[in-house]
Amino acid sequence: MDREASGSPSDVESDCLQLQDDDPSQETIKDKEPALPPDFEWLEELSDEDDGDVGGDLAVAPDIGKKRSYAETARMFKLRRNLDQLDCFHRQKEHDVLKAREKLNLWRQNIESLLEQRDHLESKIEQQKASDNSSVAVFRLRTQHKHLCQKLQSEEELEGHISAELKQQELELSEVEVELGKFSLLRQEVQEEEQLFQVLKTQKAAARLQQERRVNQNLQIKMQQLRNKQAAMVKKEETECQKKIEASQASHKIAAKYLKQTIKRMHQQEAEKEQQKRELLEKRIEAVKSLKSNIAATQESLRVQQSAAKANVQKKEQHQRQLRESLQAQGINSIKQMYQLKQLQEIKQQQEEFQKSQKSKRVEIIEKVHQQDQLMRSKKRNQTMLLKPTDKFQALRRTREKLWYYLDPIPPSAPEERDTTRLREFSDSSSSSSAASDVEDLEENIQQEVDRHSLAEPEFSGLWDQNYKTLFKATSEQMQREVKQEEPEKTSVKLNISAEKVHGKEFKVPSFISKPEVILFKNFEVGQKYKKKIILTNISYTVNHCKLLRVSAQLKDFISINFEPPGSLATGMACDLQVVFQPMINKDLEGEIQFASAVGPFSVPIRCTIKKCNLKVDSQFIDFGSHVVGQTVSRTITLTNKGALATLFSLDTSPCLSPETRDVQMPSQVSAKTCQVTCSQSTASNNYKDAAEIQPKQQSEELSETVQEEQTASEASVTCPEAVPEAYLPSHVNIQTDQSPSDSSDIRLGNVREGEVRPFESIKLEIVFTPTVPGDNKLDFHIKFSDITTTPISIQVRGVAVSIPVWVVEPNIDLKICTFDRLFQDTIVVQSRASTAMKLTFEVCPEMRKHMEILPKTGFIQAQSSFNAQLKFMPRRSLSTDAKKFFDSDTGVLEVPMTVQVADQVQPAHFTVHAVVTSSDLQFDQTEVDFGYCSIYQSVKSSIHLSNISLLPQDFGFVGVPEFIEIKPNDGFGTLLPQETLEIDLIFSAKMAKKYHFQLNCKSGMNRDFLLPCRAVGVHPPLELSHSLVQFGATAVGDHATATVYLTNHHTDRFQSKQPVGKDSMAPAVHRLFSFALPENSDITITPLAGRLLPGERCLVQVIFSPTLLDKEIKEEALHRLHRAKLLREKELERNKHAETQKEIPVEPSKGKKASVNPKNSKMSGDPKTDKLPESPDSANIQPGSEQYEEAKDSLLYSFSRRYREYTIPCFVSDGDPPEEDRQAQPTWSPINTLYMKLQCAAVQPPLVVTSNNGHNIIDFQQVAVGEKAIKKLTVQNISKESLDLRSSVLDTQGPFSLLSALRCIRPGEKHTLILAFSPTLDKKYHEMLEVQSQKMTLEMTLRGEGVVPAVISSHTGGLLDFGYVLEKETTSQVVKLQNDSPLAVGFRVLLASLSPSRPCGGADRVALLLDRYVDSRDQSPVGSQNYSGLSVFSVVPGEGSIAPGQSQDITITFQPDHLSVNYSDKLTIMLKNKSKVCVLDLKGAASLHNMYVSGGDLLTVPIESLLPSLITDQPQLTAESEAVERPSIPLLVTLQANYCAGVITPAVRELQVGCIRSTQSTKKSGEFYWDNMTSLQQHGFTVEPCKGNVEASHKRTITITWTPHSGYKPYEVVQLCVPLAVKGDETNVYRVTLMASVSMCAD
Repeated sequence: MDREASGSPSDVESDCLQLQDDDPSQETIKDKEPALPPDFEWLEELSDEDDGDVGGDLAVAPDIGKKRSYAETARMFKLRRNLDQLDCFHRQKEHDVLKAREKLNLWRQNIESLLEQRDHLESKIEQQKASDNSSVAVFRLRTQHKHLCQKLQSEEELEGHISAELKQQELELSEVEVELGKFSLLRQEVQEEEQLFQVLKTQKAAARLQQERRVNQNLQIKMQQLRNKQAAMVKKEETECQKKIEASQASHKIAAKYLKQTIKRMHQQEAEKEQQKRELLEKRIEAVKSLKSNIAATQESLRVQQSAAKANVQKKEQHQRQLRESLQAQGINSIKQMYQLKQLQEIKQQQEEFQKSQKSKRVEIIEKVHQQDQLMRSKKRNQTMLLKPTDKFQALRRTREKLWYYLDPIPPSAPEERDTTRLREFSDSSSSSSAASDVEDLEENIQQEVDRHSLAEPEFSGLWDQNYKTLFKATSEQMQREVKQEEPEKTSVKLNISAEKVHGKEFKVPSFISKPEVILFKNFEVGQKYKKKIILTNISYTVNHCKLLRVSAQLKDFISINFEPPGSLATGMACDLQVVFQPMINKDLEGEIQFASAVGPFSVPIRCTIKKCNLKVDSQFIDFGSHVVGQTVSRTITLTNKGALATLFSLDTSPCLSPETRDVQMPSQVSAKTCQVTCSQSTASNNYKDAAEIQPKQQSEELSETVQEEQTASEASVTCPEAVPEAYLPSHVNIQTDQSPSDSSDIRLGNVREGEVRPFESIKLEIVFTPTVPGDNKLDFHIKFSDITTTPISIQVRGVAVSIPVWVVEPNIDLKICTFDRLFQDTIVVQSRASTAMKLTFEVCPEMRKHMEILPKTGFIQAQSSFNAQLKFMPRRSLSTDAKKFFDSDTGVLEVPMTVQVADQVQPAHFTVHAVVTSSDLQFDQTEVDFGYCSIYQSVKSSIHLSNISLLPQDFGFVGVPEFIEIKPNDGFGTLLPQETLEIDLIFSAKMAKKYHFQLNCKSGMNRDFLLPCRAVGVHPPLELSHSLVQFGATAVGDHATATVYLTNHHTDRFQSKQPVGKDSMAPAVHRLFSFALPENSDITITPLAGRLLPGERCLVQVIFSPTLLDKEIKEEALHRLHRAKLLREKELERNKHAETQKEIPVEPSKGKKASVNPKNSKMSGDPKTDKLPESPDSANIQPGSEQYEEAKDSLLYSFSRRYREYTIPCFVSDGDPPEEDRQAQPTWSPINTLYMKLQCAAVQPPLVVTSNNGHNIIDFQQVAVGEKAIKKLTVQNISKESLDLRSSVLDTQGPFSLLSALRCIRPGEKHTLILAFSPTLDKKYHEMLEVQSQKMTLEMTLRGEGVVPAVISSHTGGLLDFGYVLEKETTSQVVKLQNDSPLAVGFRVLLASLSPSRPCGGADRVALLLDRYVDSRDQSPVGSQNYSGLSVFSVVPGEGSIAPGQSQDITITFQPDHLSVNYSDKLTIMLKNKSKVCVLDLKGAASLHNMYVSGGDLLTVPIESLLPSLITDQPQLTAESEAVERPSIPLLVTLQANYCAGVITPAVRELQVGCIRSTQSTKKSGEFYWDNMTSLQQHGFTVEPCKGNVEASHKRTITITWTPHSGYKPYEVVQLCVPLAVKGDETNVYRVTLMASVSMCAD
């Protein structure tokens, strides 16, 4: 807009006129359209895109139908642009005119205000003149008037200027309007063209839309076809899937059938394995038993041997003593003689030991030879063909015989030597057929050689001799056949040239010559087929013929010959044959084709060579000569491969390289397999070395090569470890080939250091000599090849470097560590050895010219003198951008190469400036420190980090610190080391409630200031803590420490208004809520944790510190202990395995026999069960209360050291109570009111710990029945180093808990057991704390338990338990069931009164009963008659026990009398352990002699038997007849009493019971009874029903006796009648029943 507005309207007008003149309606259309301007090049591109469209907007006009030119369209857009510019210019002019008008109005208003002021001043002047005031006031007013007039004049002039400017702008605006009017027609034309252009665009858009719709329809049709196709494919896949499912189901059925069979077979195999395991186990058990017996036998034999050895020693000492005495008696020096004898014995012993060592060495050498034989046979076995025995095997045979001779120099007898020779020949001949038989034969030969000196002889020598003879017969026949086969071969080889006689003269010439003379197959490859045609020419002097005999044995598997024998050939005639060679092994082969002719046999040699490398260099010594330092000279050597085998080469500059080393491999081509082979060869070389030295020079070719390679590797590894090639080094040895001497020397190798030399090609190797230091330079390097048959080529390079005449004395100028914006200087010294003066020019690179300068820049150095220049270095901040390639911004290292240009000197003098550029800044980690809100009662600490970015140490200090700021450490002064960061604590203590804004100034030792802005707000909190710092003393783990602080609300004016923060005023006095926030996993408890304080109220707050062990620490310790135990188990397992392997090592065999390895030990060592270790659990698997958890806890307690922690507890204070509308809503909590309390807590090791109850100090007695007592023990241990006096707190005397054991002083390491009892008296839960106090800690124990009232119900509610009548000496039982409905087990006891120790003894109770208290015959003692045997009549099982919760217990009561009595009774009491009674039973029973009894009468005697004489005197023994006639009767009294009342007599009724006892003794199961004299009974008014009857066993019959007085009965008269009652059971007894009846009168 600015650019367009800046243009003049004349330019716009000229453009429009030019476009108007170019109207195609006024001029003819040219053939060639003009080029478009650059602004409208996009139109051409648009038209190119739209050429293919129908109805294009730029090319076709719908009304005319002819093509529209690009120029017309461009003209339309350019006209629109010019018209828009003209409109914009018009708007700009209108804006300028309006702006000028507003400015003019503003100035006019200003002038009017000035006129008013002038008039006002004039009026004041007139008033002052009129009032005759002092001239000073008038002068002052006139001065003001003068200034105002001047200002008014200037304003009027400015107004005229503005009005003129306004007129000019209005003129220009009118001109622009006139110009606009001129182009009104052109504007209308452009509008019409634009409308036409818009119509064309809409038409094109419609066409494109229609085309897109067609394309969309086609696309939808294609998509529908694709969907149909996909649906058909899905359907087809479903059918195929269904078929597959059916096939899989069918196969599954088949597989299931086979699976069952497989499972069955597996079960059978498992059963067999189990059986085998059992058998193996039995074998192992037997082996162990035999081992034990062997050990016992061995121990016994050792004892015998030790005793024999002791006896021998004693015998020897005695013999020496006797010898010494005899020598002394003969006058010989016994000491000298004994010494000589001792030396002789030592010499003999040394000789024996030497012989033993020689024998052991022979055995070792034999084993090594055996190993070599096996190695050779394994190599032969790998080849595709086995060569027949040739002279090589004979040489081996001779070598082996010599080795045997060396090992055993004693010559055997002739027959034995002949036999052993034949055996060895037999073993050698059989070695060609089988490698396994060779091993066996060699072992047999060694065994025979060792056993030759044995004294053992066979029991039947004849059989041995026969086998021996047959063996030699077979060997001799085999040898004869081999000799016959080898004889023609040897002769054929020698007869290559035969003698020919012609005309009596003998000519020694060949009969045929071949062309070529030698059949050479050069550079062959395995698997290929090669053919050569050979021409044989007859050069004899006669007609000759040739016949093919054979091919050499070593070539017959690879060479085939196509030869048709010709007839007779005259002299000079030739025949041909074709030799076909198909190699199968990669090895050089030589042989011949043997022919027969008339003159004699002849042969054609064949030579087959593999591809080989033939490497040479054109020169092995290079001399560069003398060159000046700084020059670069190169030489080239040519490495040529004249062989057909490609190889890899590398240049090695190692100083020690053995030329004998053949196995050279490239580092990149050495495979893992080759490394393993070469490593094994190098390690085994020492073992083979001794055996290889013994072998003679006549050894075979193959064996000698193998031994030589091994010796070479071993000698190289011993003499020069650096010369060992890479192939012989282990894989873990890093060969640093890069750090070669060529890197440090001035002579270096070119870029080509390794590569491949192809067959018959050459490679150029470049050697570069760049002298940098004067002196001689040399380099010796080797060219190594991957082909093991190629010897490395050594190259020697020599060169001499000569120094330049002018040089810098110190080529490296070190400025040490420099800082930015500081000047550093140093001196550059230039030395000259030239004989003339030379000009020097110091050059500084352009990147460093802003930072570095050398003065002077040019100078002259005199001959044989020095020159000094000054180096000035001031690094700027832009150094990292100016000199990027010299300066490393990360490390700050600056390395600038500088040059000194010397006239007439090719090489300039170079020197380098080194420096480490660093910054001197001190950096804060915060840009601003905000202390936040700080109470005037407390301090706020904020930590900042001050970092020294520089590489130099810097001193710093905070200066001008305000009084309310404290800086730690060292009051803000100190020294920062390079790259060090120091934590600095800023402590802010507000003195009053206001806002603080200040800056801290940190000044460095380089006098630089670093400012740190700070801000804070001081507040006056509504609540106040009495102590903001609480320091707890050293508290033991498990103990607690309590501190008391007070929280006070000092405000008392409830209606004081709240004042803003910033004034030293207090908050309004209202109700305040407070809440302490405790950190997680802390050992802090605060009571109360929250509350509400009224104005003027004070609250006591208790802070309790209870140090404990964290659960995470205990689990980590448990894992550590498990890991340590696992390591110990692994070490123990490894130790056991090592011991087992030591046992399995075979003992050195005696007499050539090998020690066998115990297979049982090998199986046991490989048992996977012993190798398997339990996996350590995860920390999540270690649960509290587990064994690992408790052990870890005890370990931490015993090893606990001091632990110190600090806590900062915030106390949040509300702004007031919740709103009155909603009391449930949360009040507002302001961070300004928050108080902070700092706690310093130190925890130490507890001197007293609980060792029982898994370390828990909670003793839970669980549920105990009320009235019972439960006892538990708790053990504590003193783990400190001092004695502890224990004392305890006082338990509640009325409570259920009590301490039964006394406390005492325990020494370090001792334990003490506390015995605690719990006796509840009520049905409720009890809880009490017991404190065990010592000098250093108080151990709190929690005692808790629950009293439960036992709820036991008896099936018998109590009272009488009648057992009835029992035959004497028989038993009957009844069961009482107890049901426990209480939630705990209840103990009970069953007590009998007859067994009670409190019952009076000796019948004292009975005497009292008889003499004093016997009033009524029915009053009986609880304990009645007892057995005569002393046993209790009533017995109870069980006598005591416990009933589980919800269970029941049966108590069986047994009655067993031993004599006749009806007064058996006892009292049974079932009592719980708490002395509460469940039920009380009165036991009663009677004993009878017979199974029929009668009961129910009145008592005739007292129930005590022992103090009364028997009422029935003993009768004399009656006979059977008298017994039948006369039997004593049993008296029975029945009293009846009728009642007479109101003239009515009520009859008296009594009942008698007749029963029958079921017994096993009685044969009769029932009984009967009957009354006699029934008429007399009726006469006296008695009625008895029934009169007679039967009674079944275990049943009773009731007899009812009724008495009704007759009409003539007299009052107070007693009616008495005696009637017999007979009962018949096993015996017949008669009861004499006395009936006594009377009438009692009752008042009306």
